[in-house]
Amino acid sequence: MPSYKLTYFNGRGTAEIVRLVFAAAGTEYEDVRLEQDQWPELKPNTPMGQLPILEMDGTMLCQSNSIARYIAKLAGLAGKTPLDQARVDMVMDGMVDMGNKFAYEIYYEKDEDKKAEKKKDYVEKYVPQFFSSLNKLASDGGYFAGDELTLADIAFYNMVTMVNPYLEQPLSLDGFPNLEKVVDNVTSNPGIAKWLKERPETPY
Repeated sequence: MPSYKLTYFNGRGTAEIVRLVFAAAGTEYEDVRLEQDQWPELKPNTPMGQLPILEMDGTMLCQSNSIARYIAKLAGLAGKTPLDQARVDMVMDGMVDMGNKFAYEIYYEKDEDKKAEKKKDYVEKYVPQFFSSLNKLASDGGYFAGDELTLADIAFYNMVTMVNPYLEQPLSLDGFPNLEKVVDNVTSNPGIAKWLKERPETPY
């Protein structure tokens, strides 16, 4: 088995989806956390000048979702059939949309009044509509693809918990029973449960 080295800053950020997949898979890896002043020296030696990066056996990968998909495939968490795998990708792409909407419309907004207005629209309009669609995609057993935990379920949990700290109240799953079960399935996975209990407290 290759040795894995995941490098990112000292935060959850875009690397957390990879850490969660490693946890679910029970795969050991080196969790390298850089300080900001260490980044300029490493940056020119990365594939695209960005983090996270995954190194294994002399090979380096970047792009968090690509890394997560790679580890998920090795661990049997990418979907059993081609159709299940496509459903996993579909949900993951949806999470990218959800995250980008939050980042570009809210997180990077400098005007506090506009930010408050956009945050209200995000929480009260966009998220309920989007969650309604996702709730229909998830099974009543709490899985987006097939009948067992996949990267899609982990990605949903990760996005919700990534956005929540920046909101006055956590995003509600009331009225979305299938999504509640998705979260339950993710957090009850033994490896993920252990990681959530032991992972470092970080500012983001």
